[in-house]
Amino acid sequence: MTTALLVMLATSAQAHSGSSAPPPPGIQIPSLTHGQMAVIARYRGDILALAQAQTLTDPTFRRLYNHGNLQFTYCLWGLMPGSLGDEESPFNECSHAYLATAKALLTYMATMPSAERDAKALISDIDAEMVRSGASWILCQYSGEAFSTGAVVEPRWRDMFFHLPSLAVLLATIAALIAAGWSIFGAPRSRVA
Repeated sequence: MTTALLVMLATSAQAHSGSSAPPPPGIQIPSLTHGQMAVIARYRGDILALAQAQTLTDPTFRRLYNHGNLQFTYCLWGLMPGSLGDEESPFNECSHAYLATAKALLTYMATMPSAERDAKALISDIDAEMVRSGASWILCQYSGEAFSTGAVVEPRWRDMFFHLPSLAVLLATIAALIAAGWSIFGAPRSRVA
């Protein structure tokens, strides 16, 4: 009985600790600080525009690009309030993941002959803004977490009910869907004679 309890506690602790488990298979993506995340978010459009302009790609590029887009979709396209700035947001960890992937994609493009010059110029701009804002000093609980293309980080769906901004968006979306459904299916229709 005691042994079973200890095994359950160890398994539970391991499941909640990102650093104790070996990284999943795939391309390893370095973590970024909370401050770096805010800067990368401002440049994500530029990073993706540069990526979309590439005609000669390889499997690593495509995995990073596709994983970033998938992770962004799982994170509800960055639309949830507080997903970037609020560490308590259920969407903060997945925001770290898609922005860390964007940074990894940019770093990889700096090694590609067709994108090297533009990628290095963009890295220089991002680096200068990170220095000006002191981005590397702003940390949160996910700042040390590394990611991988072999795993998708999902939002903490259960925590939405305890995070008021996320709950408000969820309730507003449900109300809008009900109103749309009512206007389409529930409104009385006039009969044509």
